[in-house]
Amino acid sequence: MKWTRFFLWLAAAAATPIVLAVLFIALFGWNWLRSPIEHIAEQKTGRVLRINGDLSLHLGWPWPRLIANGVTFANPAWAQETYMVSAEMVEVSVDLPQLLHGEVVLPLVHLVRPTVFLERGSQGKKNWLLDSKQQDENARIRIIQLTLDQGTLGYDDRAMKTHIRSEISSVDIPPSRLEASTVSGIAFKANGQYNGLALLAKGTGGAVLALRDETVPYPLQVDLTAGRTRVNANGTITGLILRSAVDMRLAVSGDSLEQLYPLLGIPAPVTHAYAAQGRLIHSGNSWRYQGLNGHIGASDIAGTVQVTTGGKRPTLSADLTSKVLDLEDLAPVIGMRSTTETASTPPPTGLLPDVPFKTDRWTSMDADVHLHAKQIRRAKEIPLDDLTVHLVLRDAVLTLTPLDFGVAGGHLRAELTLDGRSDPIRAKGQLKVNKLLLSRLLPGAAVNQQASIGEINGMFTLAGTGNSIKGMLATADGKMGLLVNHGEISQLLMEKAGLHLWEILRLKLTGDKRITLRCAVADFDVKAGLMSTNAFAFDTAVTTLLGSGNIDLVHETLDLTLNQKTKNTSLLALTTPIYIRGSFANPSVGINKGRLAARAAGSVALGLLNPLLALVPLVDPGPGQDSDCAQLLRDAKEHSHP
Repeated sequence: MKWTRFFLWLAAAAATPIVLAVLFIALFGWNWLRSPIEHIAEQKTGRVLRINGDLSLHLGWPWPRLIANGVTFANPAWAQETYMVSAEMVEVSVDLPQLLHGEVVLPLVHLVRPTVFLERGSQGKKNWLLDSKQQDENARIRIIQLTLDQGTLGYDDRAMKTHIRSEISSVDIPPSRLEASTVSGIAFKANGQYNGLALLAKGTGGAVLALRDETVPYPLQVDLTAGRTRVNANGTITGLILRSAVDMRLAVSGDSLEQLYPLLGIPAPVTHAYAAQGRLIHSGNSWRYQGLNGHIGASDIAGTVQVTTGGKRPTLSADLTSKVLDLEDLAPVIGMRSTTETASTPPPTGLLPDVPFKTDRWTSMDADVHLHAKQIRRAKEIPLDDLTVHLVLRDAVLTLTPLDFGVAGGHLRAELTLDGRSDPIRAKGQLKVNKLLLSRLLPGAAVNQQASIGEINGMFTLAGTGNSIKGMLATADGKMGLLVNHGEISQLLMEKAGLHLWEILRLKLTGDKRITLRCAVADFDVKAGLMSTNAFAFDTAVTTLLGSGNIDLVHETLDLTLNQKTKNTSLLALTTPIYIRGSFANPSVGINKGRLAARAAGSVALGLLNPLLALVPLVDPGPGQDSDCAQLLRDAKEHSHP
């Protein structure tokens, strides 16, 4: 009996605190906890937490729920807004096992009509970090899932010129958007500025924001405009903060690929207007844009682009093809001015590309890009067939190995290195000319375009410094050589070059013929942008043209002289040196007017004695000798390949 009384007394003693606590809560509720919670929050963060409404606690294991009404949490003094968070109601669940280990983890947070302002300040301060200086990345509360009911979100970063405000509301999302039955979700609208670009966005998403959950894909559809770039995305993101996985249909368009740099941090060249669509897939360290299909200017583009992170810097790799590539669309990429540039663009100073390369962005990413264009839409009469490019950018050094054009039945194959680690850029390159057909290279210059009139081969080796192609050529040193060995050419064309009036008249009446092209050589030394002739000859069965002079790449001017050596007697000729002068943009071809005037004066004087003698000064007696083509070719070849 005594033991029974003892156990009853012990049970009553143990139950008394619980009964008293229940009675206390029944009489006063949980509001007595408001002051301790506010005090602890201010003590830990240095910022004021206020619970202005009722507070209730729903016990449960392992996640008890706390519901507070009229909640505000202040910003640090440096922030623009007064409060970081204010909400009509806040409901949070707390992970007790994690709390016992010193970790504050909230599996679910629900905010009713919240206003949330996130801000990054100077010196790396972030208002969502809860230490006293807002710089400790570990001083934050981990939120796994977040739901919002009719709220406003804001983000400010003055250093990055970013100011965004968005409105969020609850909606029912139709099955066509989420590929499932109709569910509750959110709709959002945002505007402001991102990285200095005007921003407008709207879209829909799922009801629960799975911020860190790496197992549940979050459905998202968004239409976004940033500056002149437009983006439409529809798919899923797993882990909105960590973005552990992404699978979205993505369409993007804009005025120039260069404008993607403020958005993605990926350096891209200036281009014409573009549009592309494809599937964006992210897992691990890889972002892959596959099934890409679109256009840049008038050129189509297709293939796969991938960005891999986790190394010293991101690496972009791409394998692209184009059915039709318009040369006009390549102009901005290689530093040439586009014909579509506005009147406000400063006029070019010459024909050579003079737009500077932006090497300041070359250190932000490495790249390995393959491009093959099957057909080239060309300007004027440049006979281009196809294009193959392999571009590698590594440690701010850009190489093109190769840059291969099909030209006039042959190939131009270049290997180019631009070292962006120095200012100005150090450039070196080699260009091989292989089997270009003269008949296709200059179709308007040959009367019989069916004739095969020889193949051009050669080699250019140059090195210079400059931040544009024009600057590089203006400082270039090296060698340039072109060779033609055997072929055929229009006799009328050569008689015109020799100024043989009688033969020109005869061929006009009887029709053109083909004559032997024995050889052609153009061999130049290049020093500080000045091309000086070593050998310049064009030898045919009727006339040999011997050239001398120079080509100035600095001022883009020509100063060449051609002298004719007639191999057969011509009864009526105005043989005199031919001058090729002027600028690259406006070259002029002229003759030695003094010599021509002297011959004309002699003809007039002799004509006064006897009309038949008037023709004597106009007779080109010939005979010129054949050039030593073998020696010319040997010298040019040795000179071009020291």
